[in-house]
Amino acid sequence: MTLEELCVVAVRLGLPSVELTTPNDFPSLKKHGLVCALTTSHGFSKGFAHVEEQAECLKTLRERIDASAAAGFPSVITFSGFRRGISDEAGTKNMVDGLKKIAGYAEEKKVTVCLEMLNSKDKTEMKGHPDYFCDDIDRSVEICRLVGSERVKVLFDIYHVQIMHGDVIRRIQQHKEWIGHYHTAGVPGRNEIDDTQEVNYGPIMQAIVGTGYRGYVGQEFIPLRDKVTSLSEAVRICDV
Repeated sequence: MTLEELCVVAVRLGLPSVELTTPNDFPSLKKHGLVCALTTSHGFSKGFAHVEEQAECLKTLRERIDASAAAGFPSVITFSGFRRGISDEAGTKNMVDGLKKIAGYAEEKKVTVCLEMLNSKDKTEMKGHPDYFCDDIDRSVEICRLVGSERVKVLFDIYHVQIMHGDVIRRIQQHKEWIGHYHTAGVPGRNEIDDTQEVNYGPIMQAIVGTGYRGYVGQEFIPLRDKVTSLSEAVRICDV
């Protein structure tokens, strides 16, 4: 769908946001009374696990934080990048040191930087990311905890957490303090979140509400059927 088409459908379905757009698209969202709940940034191929990639990531994050703050939008996405042989200890230290360099700026601008955990098991393009460093939700949360900023949190992607760990509801409850955003998708396949897949999204959404979370949940599945019908069904499933 084009952005314009998606905005029209979002408004019709009562969705407040179309996320992962660039600042160039903000005027289109505002025209429809929508926000960008999560602004895109430097992409997942680079990130904070390797020191030599941090300057580029920090530059992009500052630009996107500025644009999001000016628009009144709440969050910007960030990534760890790939492991490429680095140890858990070294990568974690690099992540913490690097994210501390942007935490104060995010606090000043009142924009939350959300670190996405991705699964490293599925080798299918855009369904998994082999060798991604932050492929463990507990490690990802620990990184944010060590950064120690209310403006650096985890993007809890339910699809990726289910593939890597399972035990989704317990982890939502355990890590609620450090979760800044949620994504959905069906497991396996990253398709519709209906009863064709293994995750029961109704109780998961109830658990999210039960933690006191009042942010956004992004529908990030790849539809196999009619796009609008599938999105409408996902909205119904998640409206608890």
